[in-house]
Order: sequence, then structure tokens, then C-alpha cells
Amino acid sequence: MRRAHKLTQSFCYALIGFVLVVLAATVHAETLGREGAGWPESIDGYLVLHLKGSPYEMGLQHGKLLREHVRENMRFILNGKGNESLVQVGPLRATAKSLLPGIVEVQKPYVAAKYWDEMRGLADGAELKLEDVQMGNFIPELFHCSGFAVMNAATADGTLFHGRVLDYGVDMRLQEHAVLIIAEPKRGVPFANISYAGFIGSVTGMNAQHISIGRWAAADWAPGRARRCRCLCAKC
Repeated sequence: MRRAHKLTQSFCYALIGFVLVVLAATVHAETLGREGAGWPESIDGYLVLHLKGSPYEMGLQHGKLLREHVRENMRFILNGKGNESLVQVGPLRATAKSLLPGIVEVQKPYVAAKYWDEMRGLADGAELKLEDVQMGNFIPELFHCSGFAVMNAATADGTLFHGRVLDYGVDMRLQEHAVLIIAEPKRGVPFANISYAGFIGSVTGMNAQHISIGRWAAADWAPGRARRCRCLCAKC
């Protein structure tokens, strides 16, 4: 009996070893650069960005390591899509770019200083105007997404499943700058953020304590009801 147990145990160890060898052989990872404690890598063609340090340091790493992605993403969403009409009444029209400066100003009292520091680092690293980076990071406040959470009787074994859909059109070209960010803040819980280059907030992610988030709706901008930017609130 003992011998059979040892044989079974040895087989399990061998099987685990085999699986690890196969996975190592099929996954191709390549480090693409370094900046301070941060680095980007390509894993089977998918971009993964590792950030570590203070908010400013993580922003600087982000901006320097993904500079071309950040600059092109910001250019298009602000000067391309950002100049398209959202609402038009006769000769009067509102665009994302015309609304964003006001949104940024309204949000200043409600957004933690660490996020402004991170945006400042991002602007410095990518060599962009700070106001452009700030506007680009508040773009999600003008749009909405969808998602779901099912558990208990809604799933076969009661397991909780949480999913989110980024309902932005592909004409925004965000998919061209998609990146998985693995962040280790100097003060805070490490987290994974499914994002795009130039964006410091979180609309989809999970932290090391297994708390997942999925941002759905845009904020309410009715007079007297201004509230904190939800993509930054979700990142806390």
C-alpha cells in the first residue's frame, strides 16, 4: 500500500514537472527595456508592463517605457476622436476635447494627490503636456461599459464569475495600445490592471487580495452632484 502511494506520488511529481516544461517551451517572453524598477515585456505577442515605486515613479516608468504607444494613443483620442461631435444643436456642438478641461477642473478636489503625481510622471516620461495627459485620463468619464457577476444557483457549482466588457468602439483604436499592467505601489496592495498605454486609472482589474473590479457607468455630472472619477476610485 505504501509502495503504491509512493508510486502515485512520484507519478504526480513527474506529471507536474512535464506540464511545467511544456508550458515553459510554449510561452515566449521577451523583456523590452528597463526604467528604474519598471520594465515591459512581450509574452506571446501580448504587452505586459511592470511598474514599481512611488506614484510619480510608476508614472515616469509608464511614460518612458511605452512612450510611442502613449503619445500616439493620446494624440488620436484627443485630436482625432476627441474632436468629433458628441452633441450638436444647430451651429453649437460639444466634443470630448471641449468638455474634458471642465471635467478635470471639477474633479480636482475629489481625486487623491497620488493620482495627479502619477499623471505628472506619465507626462514627463512620455514628453507630453500635463493637461493632455490629464484630459486623456478622464475620457472614460464620458462613456460607459457593461459587465456581469453570477454565483450560487446561477452557476453549475456555485462558483462566482465576474466579467466585464469594454464597450468602446474599435474606431477609438484602444486595442492597438492594449497592455496588462502589473503594479507594485510603494504604499498599497499590488494589482493587475487590464488597460491601455497612457491610462493610469482602472476599469478592469484584480489586486493581490483577490478583489476584482469592473467599471460600468459614467459619472453623474449634474450640477451639485460632482463626484470622484470612477476609473480612479476603482483603482484605490
